[in-house]
Amino acid sequence: MNKLSEQKETEDAAGFPTAVAVKPSKSRIPIVRIVPLVALLIAGGLLVQSILQGGPTITISFATGDGIEAGKTRIKFKNVDIGVIKSLALSNDHKTVLAGAEMTRSAASMLVDDTRFWVVRPRIAGGTVSGISTLISGSHIGMDIGTSQKARRDFVGLESPSVLATGTPGREFVLRSKNIGSLDIGSPIFFRRLQVGQIVSYALDADGAGMTIHVFISAPYDKYVTDDTRFWHASGVDVKLDTAGVTIETESMVSMLTGGLAFENPPDSTTSKETEALHQYELFATRTEAMKPHDTIVDKYVLNFKESVRGLTVGSPVDFRGIVVGEVTAIQAHFDPKTMESSVPVDVNIYPERLISRDNWDRNGGNTSAERQQLADRLIWKGLRAQLRTGSLLTGQLYVALDFFPAAPKTAVDWSRKPSQLPTVPGNLQGLQESITSLVAKLNAIPFEGLSTDLRKTLGDADALLKTINTDIAPDAKATFAAARDALSTANRTLQSDSPLQQGTAQTMHELSRAAVSIRSLAEYLERHPEALIRGKTEDKP
Repeated sequence: MNKLSEQKETEDAAGFPTAVAVKPSKSRIPIVRIVPLVALLIAGGLLVQSILQGGPTITISFATGDGIEAGKTRIKFKNVDIGVIKSLALSNDHKTVLAGAEMTRSAASMLVDDTRFWVVRPRIAGGTVSGISTLISGSHIGMDIGTSQKARRDFVGLESPSVLATGTPGREFVLRSKNIGSLDIGSPIFFRRLQVGQIVSYALDADGAGMTIHVFISAPYDKYVTDDTRFWHASGVDVKLDTAGVTIETESMVSMLTGGLAFENPPDSTTSKETEALHQYELFATRTEAMKPHDTIVDKYVLNFKESVRGLTVGSPVDFRGIVVGEVTAIQAHFDPKTMESSVPVDVNIYPERLISRDNWDRNGGNTSAERQQLADRLIWKGLRAQLRTGSLLTGQLYVALDFFPAAPKTAVDWSRKPSQLPTVPGNLQGLQESITSLVAKLNAIPFEGLSTDLRKTLGDADALLKTINTDIAPDAKATFAAARDALSTANRTLQSDSPLQQGTAQTMHELSRAAVSIRSLAEYLERHPEALIRGKTEDKP
């Protein structure tokens, strides 16, 4: 018998209850193990719920992390929170800052290929102030929804905020300019002094030769932009002095301070059809330049002047009896080492459509280059010449005048030379100087001393003749001849070299020569300083 049986028999003998050993059931789970399992299930449920209710995670790269703080900086659309920045890190090349953001579930459909992000902070641009509220609440990330259908999760943040929200009614156009001037993103655009748009972006061309400016014209004003519309800088103030007095024109105080653009159709424009979006236009410096007729025919010539062209600039008008028919395009200098002579070639553009009325255009010829050359030959044969003239005595500005000079030597144009050279005549001041020089030369050529000697010799012969007459004539005429002799003697004494009359005559001729030299100096000074006619001669500073 085993020990267990012996123990049972002993306990029964003593009268105590018998304990029966029961083996644990394999189907029961201890409570200690159930609690962690329940906690794990709850955590998993919360994780699944968080995943199902959470939005996508995106990455936005910025040039700098200024104003961005992980865990605090919010992403807003129309001032509604749709995400938060969770992390900040540098890119592998250390050039940008990568901001990891967690978006809400409702923002998933907004994350498309052309969606834009930027840091909203206080800014002053284009005469407007934005982001003032961030001084109190702190910076946040602004967002603008794109129109693309392609989803995206990595974005490049803008350096400046988007000027226009996607879907704003209106159209965008492209302007080409040599420089940006005082313009900036957000600068206003005016139509008849009404603000109708703004500049949305600009960039330097790849070759560095100009600027490309994108502008947005809001609806319904975009319908006034046609193929013939002219854009110009409306910055600053335009002051014009005419017969009506002084006229001051400006678009607005904003354009005076921060710059702006304006557009309008020319008065004689017949085009009213709206142009398509992104149509390119040239940006002019002033309204006057923008509204000038755009000539379809341009003939290039060169004018060779042998006088000073001080006061003549590129853009100076070429005038025909008060009508601007061209403009100066280039001014150069030329020196001929063989003849040791210098000249100033001036390149000009002539617009023949302005020189001949449209009613007589076909009759006079001008539709072809050969017809215009024949017409120019006829005009030049009649004395048509180019001449430098003063446009303003106050500023000394010069312009090129085309006019007829019948006394000018006959000449012809060499049409085989490109550009062809038109004949010229000296300017007004140059002609005055040449006339004074010629007068002085003629005065200096007069032999005043020889004339005085001949006159004294003639008077001596006359005195001898009187003596002969006094001897041969009757005594009755002697008194008369004696009186004549006395008169001649008096005249002879008067014409002696030491006589007052002779000395006065020599002094007078000397003063006349000095006056001629002074006139020549005055003409040269007025050619250099035409403004002296109004302001007077100013003393040279030491």
